[in-house]
Amino acid sequence: MSQSEQITPSALQELLGDGKLAGSWALDAARSEIGLKSKSMWGMMPVKGVFREVTGSGTVSAAGDVTGTVTVAAGSIDTKMKKRDEHLRSADFFDVGNTPDITFAAEQVTPSGEGVTVTGTLTVRDRTRPVSFAARVSGFDGAQVALDGEFQVNRADFGLTWNQLGMSSVHNTITVHAVFIKQ
Repeated sequence: MSQSEQITPSALQELLGDGKLAGSWALDAARSEIGLKSKSMWGMMPVKGVFREVTGSGTVSAAGDVTGTVTVAAGSIDTKMKKRDEHLRSADFFDVGNTPDITFAAEQVTPSGEGVTVTGTLTVRDRTRPVSFAARVSGFDGAQVALDGEFQVNRADFGLTWNQLGMSSVHNTITVHAVFIKQ
């Protein structure tokens, strides 16, 4: 199977069922990317950013149960605008001095739709909320696998409520490209 070929849910179910994915997996930070998309200026200007520091690991049991954690250094946000990045790191938003990490803990990954549904919890500023999102699975060659997906978050759910003059949307999109290497 080529690295870019998408894995169908039925093929993934078979791989999970026959134990071919069982074991420990580590996130390849150099080939993974967690992004943030939002709108400011009353929804007219898109803002995109990337978290430059990300770590993670996962486990697939012999029965095919998938769990894992991805941790993002909140202070590594890069929107290509230094002043905005400094503000995002401040207590108005991520408060990296007190809560340096954003963590997603995957509790279940199940084949569905066009790929998988990833279910877990997202923790930002010590507030944890449930999250579920669809992802495409590709690149499985026995030693690596990639997940691509995105999900919506309301930043106010995590205490990120700063919004001067109502200019910034509280609705954000998190994009995920996660490449895992079998250990």
